[in-house]
Amino acid sequence: MKNYLLSTHFDLITEDGFIVDVKKVDEKKVLITVKIKDISDAFLGFEAKSENILFNLKSTLAQLGVDAIKKEIDLNKTKKTAEVLVEIISHSPLAQKMISLLKKNDYVGKLFVQEDSRKVRDPLYLTRMFLRKDRFNRPLLSFKEKKDGELILEKKDGYTIAFLPIKKGKLTYTKEIENFLPALSKILSCKNYPTRELLKLYQKFETNEKTDIQKEECLLVKTDPLYIRTVFAKVSENFLPKGFHHTSACILEPNTLASGDIYEFYGSSSLELKHIPLEFYTLEPHREYVFFEDRDQLKEKLEDPKVLFNAIKTAPKPENQLASVYIVKGTELDKLNETSWIIKDPKKHDFPGLDEPEVQAHLVEKYIKEQPSYPFLKAIEDGLITSQGILLTRHFPSPLLKKMLLSDTIQRNVKGVYFQYPSRSNDEFFSHEDRAFLLDLAKFAIPVFWIDNASKRVLQYVLRPQKDAGMFVPISLINEFRKATFFGVYGSNLIAGKFDEELKKLLNGILKLREKVDHPLLCKNTPLALVTGGGPGAMELGNKIARELKILSCANLVDFRTNGFSVVNEQKINPYIDAKMTYRLDRLVERQAEFYLDFPMFLMGGIGADFELLLEEVNRKTGSSPANPILLFGSNDFWREKITSRFQINLKSGTIKGSEWVSNCFYAIQTAEQGLKIYKDFFENKLSIGKKGPVYKEGFCSNY
Repeated sequence: MKNYLLSTHFDLITEDGFIVDVKKVDEKKVLITVKIKDISDAFLGFEAKSENILFNLKSTLAQLGVDAIKKEIDLNKTKKTAEVLVEIISHSPLAQKMISLLKKNDYVGKLFVQEDSRKVRDPLYLTRMFLRKDRFNRPLLSFKEKKDGELILEKKDGYTIAFLPIKKGKLTYTKEIENFLPALSKILSCKNYPTRELLKLYQKFETNEKTDIQKEECLLVKTDPLYIRTVFAKVSENFLPKGFHHTSACILEPNTLASGDIYEFYGSSSLELKHIPLEFYTLEPHREYVFFEDRDQLKEKLEDPKVLFNAIKTAPKPENQLASVYIVKGTELDKLNETSWIIKDPKKHDFPGLDEPEVQAHLVEKYIKEQPSYPFLKAIEDGLITSQGILLTRHFPSPLLKKMLLSDTIQRNVKGVYFQYPSRSNDEFFSHEDRAFLLDLAKFAIPVFWIDNASKRVLQYVLRPQKDAGMFVPISLINEFRKATFFGVYGSNLIAGKFDEELKKLLNGILKLREKVDHPLLCKNTPLALVTGGGPGAMELGNKIARELKILSCANLVDFRTNGFSVVNEQKINPYIDAKMTYRLDRLVERQAEFYLDFPMFLMGGIGADFELLLEEVNRKTGSSPANPILLFGSNDFWREKITSRFQINLKSGTIKGSEWVSNCFYAIQTAEQGLKIYKDFFENKLSIGKKGPVYKEGFCSNY
């Protein structure tokens, strides 16, 4: 699968070969030995049967009436060479003069593999390319230089055949052509010289000439230019009129701006030629300009978690090594094995930063090139990969690849990033740079999917509407996530308290309440989501109840593993989480800011819960969160000891002047009924809350 990265040439064809030996047979025939060097490892001819490999003569020679028949072939994959014994035949007096001038080192033709499995069957494969363009705004398929084309495509004997109408008349040569032949002979020793353009100087189009064919002559006809970038085309002998034969210069390549408009025939027939029949061979999947929307099988497989989990398991061990592969077809997912992947083990560098900008730039560039995704992204940049597909990678890509992934060329091609582990060094916890990268990918419409071992599900990164934050969400719940009103439970990771029944009643009551109220945050069609910190204790209680009530259960998880110098109780992630985002410990404040709760609820908690309570208070004071009610589960005495002394000192000192109203956002409750009454009044706009509401001297309302 990685062969397409090894060569700029297609796998069905070689470069031009040159003559290493010439032997005259008679005036009309010579035997030549052609050597072809530096053949790509990807060339399918190394494994093909000899009869399926044809020698495609240089079209310049064919237009002079020269033809070629392959006699023997010796392919050497180790040396990447081929030697081909070819019989050169003349079909006209002009061709006879030309073959007498052939000599060693003349470039005369190449090999092409007629691989049946690559023949185009369905005409739709080609017609869908009309109106589509490559990254340089060039059409992928056009005929008569019209965008919509007039190419007649039919299905014959199970394969697609195009019938190109020829222009009325035929090409002939001026007398000066014979004087040009010696110069042409010299030019042939120059590889890739555009000889066809020189030949046009001696050609003239006779519009009144018939397109029948006689022995000892070569019929040259013209069509409008066929511009085709997505396949090889080959003149199909089976659908030519009886008595007509095309020369062995029968292949139209996809890497020219005008694939062909002159065709050369020999034979004998009184019939007139009216159409050129062409059959087609697909390029390598990565090179055929296929759009993701057309890959029905790939899209279907990507919707099956089992396929993705099986695919990621094929990545080579050990698992701490980075590994990536680029997939464009559904069948590639089924055929993945260890050799399909590019693996890397880049060493981390201490980047010096702006103090040494040149060293910094060098180390960053070096690190980027050590990433396993780099060869695929570079191949897209260089035009070696033209089909749209997905990047499958063991670890989430390094943020240093941002410049490449978000470039116009790569962003057009990469239609999804699928990964198994967020981090090689921090397991499932994303860094700050990772999360910023996720935001950028989402905004550039590159979907990101987590093949998550913990949940045994495939999760997609989804942004919260109007928020610069997102979570990884089960694909089936994305619509629910985007539309949901978010409730949240804060509390101790050590104890759950005795609130389970009341919390369940409260959430169940909210589900029923939405059938009766009509509020922007709660109405009949509003999904509910509940967010916790994802740990044990009160957080586990909240997530468990959400799952039981079929409320979307979410968590913002923090890596609380410490270096042994701080006292943080290990927080095992609870098993009741649907959607999640992960954070490292040094970004605890950012994590808290990204809860974005519409309706927070606090159970009994310690220092962490105190911190979260203060942040919710600050959010309302500053206006970053609206003045929605915050419920405090527990006795009034517990919350007085937590809140009142601080609020009253601030009130007395005047340090919260103008913000005293924030106290009316907090409500201590002991039962679900109390909480539901507060919510009902709020959703019916009967709750006195916000800047115009009362100031509660205890810092919260204790008897609503």
